[in-house]
Amino acid sequence: MFLDDVVLAGLITVGGTLVFLGAVFLFIYQDAHKEKQPKQ
Repeated sequence: MFLDDVVLAGLITVGGTLVFLGAVFLFIYQDAHKEKQPKQ
């Protein structure tokens, strides 16, 4: 039972991290490919 909790927590942590990194990468990728002038 303890092992299942550890695995579940690990999957949630890894999954959340991948989703966060993916969102940040996607935001940077889209922002870098915009044609308009960047905000300053």
